Amino acid sequence: MDKPTVSVAILGQTYKINCPKGHEADLKEAADYLNNQMREIKAGGKIVGLEKIAVMAALNITHDMLSNQKYARSNEQQLRELTSQLDAALTHQTKLVNE
Repeated sequence: MDKPTVSVAILGQTYKINCPKGHEADLKEAADYLNNQMREIKAGGKIVGLEKIAVMAALNITHDMLSNQKYARSNEQQLRELTSQLDAALTHQTKLVNE
């Protein structure tokens, strides 16, 4: 099965990337996000060179992703604790009603 080729532009360079069928829009969205991150870094003027800009963008994006994962895990734990408390309260309430 052939994978479609998607053209994306990042800092004025066009890249043709093979992509699983049905994920073309996701790839374009990711490329647009990366392009915007790299443009912001380039506009800051402190980092020169495409490779260094790309590495900084990758580090920033990775940091954001890891922070979001930690936040999600924290929320999942809080949700489990609240669900446990709710289950205990409902069990207690059901016992009171049945007595």
